[in-house]
Amino acid sequence: MHASYLLRAGFTVLMPDLRGHGSSGGSVISYGIRESGDVHAWTDWLMGKRPIAHLYGLGQSMGAAILLQSLPREPRFRAIVADCPFDSFENVAYYRLEHESRLGRWASWPVVQTGVLYARLVYGLDMRQASAAAAIPTTTVPILLIHGTADVNIPPSESATLHSLNPRFTTLWLVPGAEHVASLSTSRQEYVRRVIDFFRSHP
Repeated sequence: MHASYLLRAGFTVLMPDLRGHGSSGGSVISYGIRESGDVHAWTDWLMGKRPIAHLYGLGQSMGAAILLQSLPREPRFRAIVADCPFDSFENVAYYRLEHESRLGRWASWPVVQTGVLYARLVYGLDMRQASAAAAIPTTTVPILLIHGTADVNIPPSESATLHSLNPRFTTLWLVPGAEHVASLSTSRQEYVRRVIDFFRSHP
C-alpha cells in the first residue's frame, strides 16, 4: 500500500516484518522495547546491502511507536512519518480497557498493572519502557505525526501528546473522519503528497 507510491516517487523501500509477525520469528511482542533495537539492525543490514544517502522511516500503529522509540539508538534517520502511534504502552492499555469495558482509570488500574507485573516476572520486560513519549523530547529528527480523528483504537490525543513534547521537531496532521491507520484510504492524494513532500524537504 505505502510501498507502491514510495517506489513510484523514487525511494528504495524495505518492508520487514516485526518480530512475532509475518515470517519473522519470536513469540513475544514487546511493543518497542526489543523491536527498537531491530530497527537499528535492519538499518545496518540495509546500509551494508545498498548504501542509502537519505534514510527515512514510515510506520503505522505499533510500527509507528517502534520507529519513534528507535530514535535514541538510530541517529541515521533524516525524517520519520508516524501514523497513529501510541505515546506509551501503559496509556494505550488503560485506554483500550476503559473503552471496551467502560471502566474508569481506578477500576482499570489493577488489571493493567497485573499485566505489567506478569510481563516483568515471566518475560523480563518492563512494559513501562515501551514509550514513544520517552524518546520524543530530545530528538532532533523531524517527525510527521498523522492521526485520524475517528480512531478509537489509539486515540488521536496520543499523537497530540507526542507533538506537545517536542513541537519544534514534530508536525501533527489530524485527518478528519479517518479511523485507525485509515488516513491513506480516507485522504489518499493529500496523504501521499504530504508524506513525499515531508521526506523530500529533509534531505
